[in-house]
This record gives sequence, C-alpha cells and structure tokens, in this order.
Amino acid sequence: MNNFMDGDFLLDTDSARHLFHDFAENMPICDYHCHLSPKEIYENKQPENISRLWLSGDHYKWRAMRSAGVEEKYCTGDASDEEKFLKFGETLQYCIGNPLYHWAHIELQRYFGIDTPLNARTAKDIYDRANEAIKNGDFRPQSLIKRSNVKVVCTTDDPADSLEYHKKLKQVSDFDCKVLPSFRPDKALNIQLDGFADYIKTLGEAADVEINSYKDVIVALLKRCDYFNEAGCKVSDQAFEYVPFTVSSDDEIDTVFKKAMRGESISESEGDGYRTAVLLALGAKYHELGWAMEIHIGAIRNNSTRMFKAIGADTGFDSVGDSEIAKKLSRFLDALDVKNELPKTILFNLNDKDNTVLATMLGNFQSSEAQSKIQFGPAWWFLDTMDGMTSQMKSLANLGVLGKFVGMETDSRSFTSYGRHEYFRRIMCRLIGRWVEDGWYADDDEVLEEIIKGISYNNAIKYFGF
Repeated sequence: MNNFMDGDFLLDTDSARHLFHDFAENMPICDYHCHLSPKEIYENKQPENISRLWLSGDHYKWRAMRSAGVEEKYCTGDASDEEKFLKFGETLQYCIGNPLYHWAHIELQRYFGIDTPLNARTAKDIYDRANEAIKNGDFRPQSLIKRSNVKVVCTTDDPADSLEYHKKLKQVSDFDCKVLPSFRPDKALNIQLDGFADYIKTLGEAADVEINSYKDVIVALLKRCDYFNEAGCKVSDQAFEYVPFTVSSDDEIDTVFKKAMRGESISESEGDGYRTAVLLALGAKYHELGWAMEIHIGAIRNNSTRMFKAIGADTGFDSVGDSEIAKKLSRFLDALDVKNELPKTILFNLNDKDNTVLATMLGNFQSSEAQSKIQFGPAWWFLDTMDGMTSQMKSLANLGVLGKFVGMETDSRSFTSYGRHEYFRRIMCRLIGRWVEDGWYADDDEVLEEIIKGISYNNAIKYFGF
C-alpha cells in the first residue's frame, strides 16, 4: 500500500518519478487564466483565518458541501468562519475520488505543513493549527504567489475596467511576478442578458465613444483593446455555451441592437448575428496585436433561478452543456483564417464528448505564426480531474502535438490554488512515464526534459510572448 499523498503521490513508475522530481516539480508557474483580484494582490492583506483564505468565494467547495446536505448558511451564509470550516472538513471525508480532496490536502501540505487527513474528527485541530500558521507566518497574496514560484498571472478583466491595480502593481518592488490583464468582453457580447443596455453605456464612457449602433460598440471595444495592450495584455478570453456563427446584414444587426438597447427581448438567432459580427472584429484585432484568443465553450450558467435570486451568479450553480459545437466553431475560425486575421487561439471544452472535436479542429487552422498556433486548452472546471486531464492530454497526443501544449492554468479565485499545477504535473508525468515504461516512447532524457519542462512552463511563456 502506498502512503497517503506522499512525495510520490500519483507517480506509479520509476520514469514518472524521474520526470516529475527531476524536470517538472521545480519549474515556475505561468497562470495564464485565473480569476484572482488584482486589487487583492496589490493591497496584499493577511487573511484573518483559513476559512477566509479557503472557503470565501470557492464554489467548488460550496457545491460539495451542498451535495453532502450542508445548509447554505455554512457556505455563503452567516455561520461563523470556524463553523464553515468544520462543515467543510466533515464534507471532505466523503469526497473520495473528487479532485477537491486532493487539492485540499496538497494545499494543507504545501502552505501549512499539515499532513493530517482532513475529516470530521480532525477538522477542529487542523483549523487551529492552520490559523496558528497564519498568525505566525506570511500568507499575504504576494507572498503566496512568490512562494508558489509563479512568474506570470493573467487576471480576467472587463473592457471597461480602469486597470488601476495592474498599473499600481508594476510599481511594487520585491515582487517579480507579472500581473497582467486579460480582455473579457462577455458583457458586450451577451446582448440577450438583463443589464446589457446599461453596460453598453458604461463601455461607451470608458472608451469615450458615443454608442448608437453595433458598429460603435466595435469601435469602443477596439479602443479598449489598445488600452489593455498598453497595460501589457496579451490574452483575450470569451465564454460561450457554443461558439456563435450567424452572418447577418448591418441593418439586421443594428435593428437587433436597438431592440436590446430599448430593453426588448432578443431571440437566440438575432443575438448570434450580433455576436458573430462583434467577435469577427475582435478576432482580427487580437491578431493585429499578437494576442492569444481563449474561447471557453460549454458552460450552462446560473441553472437554479431560486439560488440566483438568493445569492447571485458564480456561486456554484453552473453545469456542463451538451450543444453541438463543431460546425459553427469551424466557420468562425475559417472566417478569420481566410482573411489571414486568425489570432493564436486556445479552445477549451467543458464537455469531454467534445475532446475529439477540438483535437481535430486544431489541425485545420495551424500556421507557422506560432508553434501549435491553435491549442487544445487544458481540462478545466468540471474536467479539472484526474480522468479529465488524462483524457484531454491523450486526445491531444492522439490527434495533435502534445509536446507543444501550453499546459495548465488555475481558473481560480484562490491564492493557494497553485497546488493544482502540481496535481496536473504529477498526472502528466504519470501518463508520459507509463508510455516510456511501456516502450511507447523513447527513453531519451534530453527530449523528455524539453517536453516536460515545456508543458510545465516554457511553452506558455513562448506562446503568449511573456
């Protein structure tokens, strides 16, 4: 029997242990997609306790607690911090096979020096020990980022954002991590959502553009791209249940836009015509600026109307969609490619039924502008599991070039979530180590070192131009 989550956790062959400990383990981290707050990074405040550090805003933990029958007051309600942690500890003992169980223990080990398994019996002791470590140590955001050996963080930012804290962070001494904005235009694209008209006014004010038509929206967004570029942005990010592609005339799109600005309802096809036109303009701009375009596909958000009304969005009530994605995605990418305006693109799927779809889509639009210019993004959110990450890498290996993969990102709001990079690297070395042991790949240390270090860090730095 193996010891519980010891130094060789998941490393089940000599080759896996060698690849991880000698090549992957100590590589820096490039977190090219996350939801950390630049304001919190700049303000750099010490957390009050482990509950504030761990449970506040973490919908992964909340979902597990709800599934175990825990009352909402222990998730997002008014229970004390200690009560919330004890309920999480009680929940975690039942999360056998869930990556949350592994993430939590990696974080306890790496940041708190606690090897004790967290469960209902040990939760109070671990809560006290962790809080003692926080009291006597440095758990400020910048310190946790440095301790995790993170060299690049790309936050997720609205086009109307002032980027005030990104600018301030550039002036911080003794902090060698680049904190860069990412351009996330979802609010400008989601023409069917409540609040669209109000947001367009906000965007116009930020860009100093009077917006009276959909083309004015494009002008405003392109101006904000330039503003973000000056702040060091190299990544855009957009999220859809499916990638829209409906070609409409200018008059048709403007009619739809004016309806939305009056607060009238918009059909799905009408919305897709508007989104397509704006996305194509953005894609061409990203190409001009040399940015990478991330497209996250497949989330159905805010499924519970009851809980959305009670506690709002991004609180753990999203799930995986099952839309057909291949044809419209192909037409969207081709519409940019045919004009030589297709930027570097990373395609993320949230439904593993689409692994083969995306892994084969990559090869249609590659070019020498970048190595693996069109990337299959790492398994994320609901696929951020041992099986999900393994399946994603196998699909990319089967149908693409795994050795040029840009690797892991956290997609997280937590400053201790960098244990997920370790988890990914262990799973990667387990997979590749088995291939070497089985004679499926040459036991060539020089080449293997380049591949492992590339997927861990180097490929992303080169791809994004950090």
